[in-house]
Amino acid sequence: MKMTMHIDEALLKRVMDTYELETKTDAVEFALRELDRKARLKKFMKDGLGLTPEELKDAVYPGYSPDELPSAKVAEDTLPYGSPRPD
Repeated sequence: MKMTMHIDEALLKRVMDTYELETKTDAVEFALRELDRKARLKKFMKDGLGLTPEELKDAVYPGYSPDELPSAKVAEDTLPYGSPRPD
């Protein structure tokens, strides 16, 4: 569709340069798609998958319980870069 628009040239150039878009049409289409994507993502985040927290947890990791995981070493010493690892 052909139309006349008044667009900030500096903004358009920054978008084209940042995202390596070749034409002004590509830049406008990219911007519209990005706005649409963000709106759909916002709606998805609000509505969710329609699962309860328990159903979602089981869908991602069935039977997950942090109590059953081996304890993590949070404060272990690190070796200097390039040092051989002890066996």
